[in-house]
Amino acid sequence: MTISPRQPLVLQQVQLLEGPSQDPRRTDVRLDQGCITAIGESCVAEAQAEGVPVLPASELLLAPALVDPHSFLRDPQSGVAETLVSLERSAIAAGYGAVALLPEAIRWRDTAEQLQPAKLQSDLQVLWWGSFSRGGEGRELAPHADQLAAGAIGLADGDELPSLALLERGLSLAEMGQAPVLLAARDSRLAQDGFVREGVDALRAGWPMDPPTSESIPLQNLLSLAERHPQCRLQLMNLSTEAAVDQLRQLGHGQRPEATACWWHLLADTATLDPVAEGWRMRPPLGTPADRRALKQALAEGLIQAVAVHHQALDPEEQLLPLDQRKPGVAGHRFVLPSLWHELVVAEGWSIQALWQVLCFAPAALLNLPPPRLQLGSQHWLLFDPAKRWSAAADPEAPLAANQPYGRLVLTGQVIAAGLNPGLWRWGSAGDPQF
Repeated sequence: MTISPRQPLVLQQVQLLEGPSQDPRRTDVRLDQGCITAIGESCVAEAQAEGVPVLPASELLLAPALVDPHSFLRDPQSGVAETLVSLERSAIAAGYGAVALLPEAIRWRDTAEQLQPAKLQSDLQVLWWGSFSRGGEGRELAPHADQLAAGAIGLADGDELPSLALLERGLSLAEMGQAPVLLAARDSRLAQDGFVREGVDALRAGWPMDPPTSESIPLQNLLSLAERHPQCRLQLMNLSTEAAVDQLRQLGHGQRPEATACWWHLLADTATLDPVAEGWRMRPPLGTPADRRALKQALAEGLIQAVAVHHQALDPEEQLLPLDQRKPGVAGHRFVLPSLWHELVVAEGWSIQALWQVLCFAPAALLNLPPPRLQLGSQHWLLFDPAKRWSAAADPEAPLAANQPYGRLVLTGQVIAAGLNPGLWRWGSAGDPQF
């Protein structure tokens, strides 16, 4: 019998995570056309009376869709590396219900006219970050109030810190109100043209090294700005070093700005990544094992609140360039939940609630979105099978990007259904990569 969420069905004894500060509980849930239509013990009896399929789901997790606080989409309409259509499809299939896009694009998004609502085929929330400076060049303020009035969720800039004089001016004007200001703690002048973080393994391999001071010094400047402008909501984008975590730890709870970390920095480091594997070219650069441990601990402690996908797609031609000539970044929303489930839940004993805190609830709070919750009528849900094996290369929902670090692997753990795409249904035997 062919089954899909387009028809009514009941998940029997599924693990249900309903919202923040709630532990998963086993219960029965009825789905219809991608919506949750009933929750509780009566679902099975009613389904049997109506001839609705009842699926044993005790090994599955039904939870709110994930939230990506920052990623890139350079050419939404005609991009070779990624388009809005391909990003929408792949993000939903990966379990995401909201994706916030940074202003960097073929034409930098720094005016109200460039922040028009996206035309989508689903109810995926695509949100736009406005730009702090014109063209992301860090020399002249962009029109903050106009961008926010046009629907920008906040202001961001390029992959390094704008000039301190411009930051002081923009934060003093405070046109952003309580909208977040997302900034990268990076100074390229201190990076010494390196593209991996300074450490023993990088030294042995002969990689050009980027010292931790390229992050710690601009971070100290940002922390000073946050102290001088408490009325502004500064957020730190993609912290990546043990030194940065130590700087945050020295501050009191109310003094620390909110912060994100990129998913790939939690999984790979200069000691463990194969020298020929995808994922070496990052900004901020790939760190040492100590950096990776510190980031995971910072997430566990709440020093860093959220995990970002920071999806940055390259086309096949760009991906073939030598590492020192290609754009930095990795792509792939679809790898985030399976890989972090095994890294944090399986290997390190995190609870499901703790993982959802950094992948869903905290990112939503950073973007000023309502706390994601599952209730009757909800479509922003995902169904995750932690034991499902699947081939990344055979995935029809894959993004267009060529720079996907796990793109040729068989992985364990997959989103098998999502409310935002009722046609997506990857139900199959656990461990069977055919589905």
